[in-house]
Amino acid sequence: MSILMDVSNYGGMNFPVSATVVYVVGFIAAVTFGSLAWYNSKRPVGWEDKERPDVVPEVKKEETPGL
Repeated sequence: MSILMDVSNYGGMNFPVSATVVYVVGFIAAVTFGSLAWYNSKRPVGWEDKERPDVVPEVKKEETPGL
């Protein structure tokens, strides 16, 4: 029984808090930028006549001269 108590008190592998923060911030950034890219892309079938949400900025496509 004392072996089980010793195992339960063993710290084991502690995942660093900084790594968790990097994963969370990265996930939030990926969702944000992915949503902006999706809203600014060509509309999927059935969404052509829907309006763009006010919080999503419209990105203008640059024209390259000479091409």
